[in-house]
Amino acid sequence: MRLLVVGAGSTGGYFGGRLAQAGRDITFLVRPKRAAQLRADGLQILSPNGDVRLSPKLVAAGGIAAPFDAVLLTVKAFSLPAALEDFAPAVGPQTLILPVLNGMRHMEMLAARFGGTVVIGGVCKVATLIDDEGRIRQLGKFHDLAYGEMSGVSSERTRKLDHFLQGAGFDARLSPAIEREMWEKWVLLATLGGITCLMRGTVGEIAAAPGGTDFVLALLEEIVGVVKAVGQKPSDDFLAGTRALLTAKGSAQTSSMYRDLQKGSAIEADQIIGDLLNRAQQAEVPTPLLAAAYAHLSIYQSRVSGA
Repeated sequence: MRLLVVGAGSTGGYFGGRLAQAGRDITFLVRPKRAAQLRADGLQILSPNGDVRLSPKLVAAGGIAAPFDAVLLTVKAFSLPAALEDFAPAVGPQTLILPVLNGMRHMEMLAARFGGTVVIGGVCKVATLIDDEGRIRQLGKFHDLAYGEMSGVSSERTRKLDHFLQGAGFDARLSPAIEREMWEKWVLLATLGGITCLMRGTVGEIAAAPGGTDFVLALLEEIVGVVKAVGQKPSDDFLAGTRALLTAKGSAQTSSMYRDLQKGSAIEADQIIGDLLNRAQQAEVPTPLLAAAYAHLSIYQSRVSGA
């Protein structure tokens, strides 16, 4: 199997790098600046699971000569419109697209561009960032990648993909309930992003603040209410674990959106918070706390973009 990884940032570089390290046929589609950096210094992963340095196969937009067997799509959600055109030549009639973007809007965009039959569901859980030297730093040991048909039915193509992804240095899993898992991840990201960005602190700091835990649980309840109305109901085990995770005393956990905000970078506020708020409004589900979080983040986005 030939896999094109769209993006060699903290997520694509990590999973693609692990696969390349394991001897899989991996090509990265990257922008010129990142390509120059990778050619000069190699793809480097600094991780509690073992460091990696390799010379990856790279291709630039306009340089894809033939379709790939599969595409792992790892760009930030706000970069998807441009990326669609860049990797379009890699998509043939038999190509499988595995996106691991946040939210659900990307699934609609991919289906509209390529047809729904080539796209499967995907969820990744990994805490990584790109440091000032262009290296990928893994912040925790967990590195999970789940995937599957949105229908929940096992297929020959997902079994082939599963075989390709197994034994590559991270936890790979073919899921019969990937759509529910995607909605659950959205619940977690929207709540974690909302509380850390709005309160400008870690989970532990928020839990220690007067009224902090009540605020966290109220926002979580709002978001779960939206997902129940417009998506798939999260499992009881997921909700119990999420409540514990988001109210853990002393926890240093933050969201990637908060880390991007601290750096003054663009954030996925529209995709993680704004799109969920829009779906809530269409379903007439009241979400005052979610609306407050989105207004707050919209002000930041306007400042960053210079609007």
